[in-house]
Amino acid sequence: MSAAMTTKINPDRRFSVAPMMDWTDRHCRAFHRVLTRHALLYTEMATSAAVTRGDVDRLIGFDPEEQPVALQLGGSDPDELARAAKIGSDLGYCEINLNVGCPSDRVQSGKFGACLMREPELVADCLQAMDEAVVVPVTLKCRIGVDDQEPADALPLLLEKVRSRGISTAIIHARKAWLKGLSPKENRSVPPLDYDIVHAAKATFPDMEIILNGGVESLKSGLAAQGNLDGIMLGRIAYHMPWELAGVDHSIFNKDNSVKSPDQAVMAYLPYIEAQLAKGVRLHSITRHMLGLFHGLPGARKWRRILSESAVKDGVGVEVVMVALAATQPELTSA
Repeated sequence: MSAAMTTKINPDRRFSVAPMMDWTDRHCRAFHRVLTRHALLYTEMATSAAVTRGDVDRLIGFDPEEQPVALQLGGSDPDELARAAKIGSDLGYCEINLNVGCPSDRVQSGKFGACLMREPELVADCLQAMDEAVVVPVTLKCRIGVDDQEPADALPLLLEKVRSRGISTAIIHARKAWLKGLSPKENRSVPPLDYDIVHAAKATFPDMEIILNGGVESLKSGLAAQGNLDGIMLGRIAYHMPWELAGVDHSIFNKDNSVKSPDQAVMAYLPYIEAQLAKGVRLHSITRHMLGLFHGLPGARKWRRILSESAVKDGVGVEVVMVALAATQPELTSA
């Protein structure tokens, strides 16, 4: 029996943190895992060509403590994607996701990402090949359309194609991608959001798991926008204001979180920082993901400044983090 015909154990996707290029690397995911024990985390997108030909540990290595964590792949060759998916599955990722939403120039030139919205049959071929190669779920992440496509036509067509190949989960960024005229950064905010079309997709395909992504500014607003959908995915807010993740375990999963304050989160993350420094990782590679932890709180500016200016220096260690943490504490005043 093929993998596509077996029952695969799905991770809980009620809340997830989006895959974000240059951001959600293994150090970022380890930090986010301190803040939420139950959210599904995603890697940065890795191309199938790189995974099948490159240094696998450097590209997609991860610590089991990050689980549940999913691997996102980019590509358009079904056989190559199947091989890359198998590598990821063998490493222990709990899900393999195909990117059909990234609008960057590099992605367009490589014929993958958002430009694949125009080729739903090829997307279905890719997903089916991946699904048949692995024992974990394979999922789709897409936009609602690209350029002059009509989302009311393009999105249902894509979902129908992939559903017919046994793919039951789609994470939908509720914006078009404009491949001509907008930069990748502009594509994250300029095209208008259309949550209604994502809700309509769920109504049309009630047996599919549909996750909402795009423009979710907080856990609270995401829950308000969820409606009939199966989950929400936070992106930039989770990165720039990571303390937002500390409410996820209680609000979504009805579980306690032992980390009750940003200070406690820093202390809980210290053993990981020390272990990575011992392996030769530079402090800045780790702490750059922590800059927004105290966003909106006293001392946030000092925290960011100390980490930004000092963590980049050669040979520095956790003492820099401790100095930055001390700078966030309110000064004691005498009675």
